[in-house]
Amino acid sequence: MQILFLTQIIPYPPNAGPRVKTWNVLRYLIGQGHDVTLVSFVRPDEAEFVPVLRELCTAVHTIPIQRSRLADVYYLLRSQVTGRPFLIERDDLRAMRETVRRLLAAQSFDVVHADQLTMTQFALEADGPFTIFDAHNATWTISDRLVENVPAPLRPILRLETRRIQRYEGMLVGRFDHTMVVIEQDRENLLAGVANGQHAALLERISVIPIAVDTQELQPGRRKPHSLNIMTLGSLNYPPNVDGIRWFVQEVFPLVQAQVPQVTLTIIGKSPPSDFLEAAQQQPETIDVTGYVSDLTPYMEQAALMVVPVRAGSGMRVRLLEAFARAMPAVTTTIGLEGIEATHGREVLVADTTQEFADAVVQLLQDADLQEELARNGRILAETKYDWQVALRKMDAVFAQAEGR
Repeated sequence: MQILFLTQIIPYPPNAGPRVKTWNVLRYLIGQGHDVTLVSFVRPDEAEFVPVLRELCTAVHTIPIQRSRLADVYYLLRSQVTGRPFLIERDDLRAMRETVRRLLAAQSFDVVHADQLTMTQFALEADGPFTIFDAHNATWTISDRLVENVPAPLRPILRLETRRIQRYEGMLVGRFDHTMVVIEQDRENLLAGVANGQHAALLERISVIPIAVDTQELQPGRRKPHSLNIMTLGSLNYPPNVDGIRWFVQEVFPLVQAQVPQVTLTIIGKSPPSDFLEAAQQQPETIDVTGYVSDLTPYMEQAALMVVPVRAGSGMRVRLLEAFARAMPAVTTTIGLEGIEATHGREVLVADTTQEFADAVVQLLQDADLQEELARNGRILAETKYDWQVALRKMDAVFAQAEGR
């Protein structure tokens, strides 16, 4: 089939959650024999990776995009006038809209695949192709969970944005031929803004297809024996990641230090906020903030465990799946484990309160046998359920609907 694939972020290199998901979906679709025309926003530092995508896809069209706080203020004000979510207004660029219109007019596509919420607005104009909303997550739940963790003056704005996204996502499920989410709970979450009379019928048009990782590429490393290093990572320009790691640094880690004075912490991720850097300056022998690193392997081999301290967000945590694939013991929260078929005490440790999380970290630091058990079971889980060539087979049924239309 001929697929027009619209994505908000260039899906290469697969070094962040959304990129990992989209990269593997692209590879799977092309491996199944489909011809994919990719249309993507591209930031200034991403242009060098476009040639890799041109080798993979039938055609690649890129639209430059650059964020700024001043522009965000404008889009926020515009959303107050239009009633559309700020996220939609922010990405509604004329060049993208015109490119999609031109391609739809010039070529007969069987499927238009809109990857993530903000790209759906460009697919709504498609008349004829089978339309797929690849939601990644129910975005309204992310802002909803963040409300109590932001400064009080921002809470009314975030609550309003949450309601707008909730209504918009409900509308999308009704307008698109099919919707894909990565966890079962988000089937219901996407329909939170839909009238009860439509609920049952729309639920049948939503499939759960988990995020997948490449277990052939992500191999277990040789972790340093008796290590007392904790590592955590994430894109640090993404508010839920910053919120969770800040909670760990400020509230959890001091409790761990009280029990294990020699413990160290490594924070990995692009664009670390100033308070993370200040914490590293205050404790230079204990806390290391690396910024972005191209190869995680040396850091994983030096660490005893990874923490995935998630208090907000939606969907699946790719960094946890990658920890499993690399046989890295991990501690996370209930929210962090959402959508992943792992069990506390078998593949991972799960704790939600500050004291419980600290206790779980200390337990794992001090128990080498438990580290090995979690590492072994996590690797098995990644291979059997979350490898991209296994998990993404569930997409076949969705594209069969398009083919049989």
